[in-house]
Amino acid sequence: MSADDQQFWDLLSSVPNHVRQYSGDVAGYVDQAVDKAAEAIRETMASTPWLPEYARPNIPPPPPVQVIPVSAWGRTQAWISRNKLISGVLVCIVGYATYRSVRHSKLLRKSRRARRARNGGRLEVVVIAGSPSLPLTKSLSLDLERRGFIVYVTCNTTEDELMVQSLSRPDIKGLPIDITNPLSAGTSIERFASYLQTQHAAVPRAKPSYLTLTSVILIPSLHYQTSPIATIPPSNFADLFNTHLLQPILTIQAFLPLLTSRLALPPLPHTGNDDGDNDGSSKNSNENSENNDRRGTKAPRVLVFTPSIISSINPPFHAPEATVCSALSAFTEVLTGELRPLGVPVTQFRLGTFDFTGFVPARNPHNTGSLPPSVETQQWPEAARLAYARNFEIQSSSAISAGRIRGLKGSSLRDLHHAVFDVIDGTEKSDVVRVGLGAGLYGFVGRWVPRGIVAWMMGIRRVNELSTWEGSYSGSGSERSNSENGEGHEYIAVGRVDDGATNVWKEV
Repeated sequence: MSADDQQFWDLLSSVPNHVRQYSGDVAGYVDQAVDKAAEAIRETMASTPWLPEYARPNIPPPPPVQVIPVSAWGRTQAWISRNKLISGVLVCIVGYATYRSVRHSKLLRKSRRARRARNGGRLEVVVIAGSPSLPLTKSLSLDLERRGFIVYVTCNTTEDELMVQSLSRPDIKGLPIDITNPLSAGTSIERFASYLQTQHAAVPRAKPSYLTLTSVILIPSLHYQTSPIATIPPSNFADLFNTHLLQPILTIQAFLPLLTSRLALPPLPHTGNDDGDNDGSSKNSNENSENNDRRGTKAPRVLVFTPSIISSINPPFHAPEATVCSALSAFTEVLTGELRPLGVPVTQFRLGTFDFTGFVPARNPHNTGSLPPSVETQQWPEAARLAYARNFEIQSSSAISAGRIRGLKGSSLRDLHHAVFDVIDGTEKSDVVRVGLGAGLYGFVGRWVPRGIVAWMMGIRRVNELSTWEGSYSGSGSERSNSENGEGHEYIAVGRVDDGATNVWKEV
């Protein structure tokens, strides 16, 4: 049998297979169509109301649904697909928290030490313009001295100098400067500049080196009176602005000539080695290297500390602190704009609360140094007590009374010390640095939360009962004379129109 015959027989043998396959496909299609038609007819007859009950076919129950267990990953994906907005917010929060934690752990491992000379002597000078009695001044001066700085603390009185000497640290020194006398303050600054332009040896017979002014840190007073505006005597406002606002401004003004100029170094002495002595050449090159390093140092930085909790939300009965801190913040912004073109960085530290354990004496709960709010309000005029006493007492017992967060210990001073050093060495370049418990939170609250909600959360409520009009005050000639001489009371009469009547406060 030839090859053609074999091919023909193979073709014939495949015909039954193809017929079987096609017939099976046709039968399956017909069966499927018949089943669909029968199901449609069954459903139609079952839903027809005019057929009798016995003639209606029974619809078979649907097949059971197979339950497939979903994994935790699958459930998470399903929840994310249903809550895309919440998922995005959570991703941002987790990412920011991760970034902060990684950055914080990295900064904790950073070595923070001041630059020293080749022989180990100290080279960098920091001036702290603040009262030596403040716990913040003590802690910061001790920490900077421990890190290798020479610290100078401004002293206005002999008591301040004795307080600086009581720290018993050779590299923490007092800088006498009388801010109230411009001529004397200028002389003190010139004397200090001459001191920086003179070489100093760390120990006897050691090679002397020049000192470099690295930073000027301004620490205003952090203690403020808490009282309604109408019960604060005008003399208290005058003293407050003089000690808490004017004195820091005058301090910075006294240092501005030193900050905005470059200290010139005297020319190097001639060594007299005309024969090309190698030792003389190496010594001269070392001195040139040190002087070049000093000439190339960065400009001194200005750091201004201000409390931020009260000034962020401006609560009632904190007018002194809110006014002074807001004025200092505005002054710092103007100072930043003036010194930025000169290459002098200015950084404002907005402080929260800190744990000053070890720098302040332990408080006796029965003797806190100030009168309780209920006792203090008894010393007010009757009208002031009627209008303000209740809200003042409630607000004094709130969470942020007197600028501290009640019930919380405060941040560690180590956070402040690290932040100050990072600004001094140039690691932190922000114009505003928030550090301390509550500094960032209350800044956010003051920026975005309405004032009415903040006051309501602090317990401030509307006062409906006010004192009645008592008539205008017209004292005798002797009383007016005493008032003009400063012997009269220092409360200011404040008028208020309410329900058609006028209320004037008077001290009785």
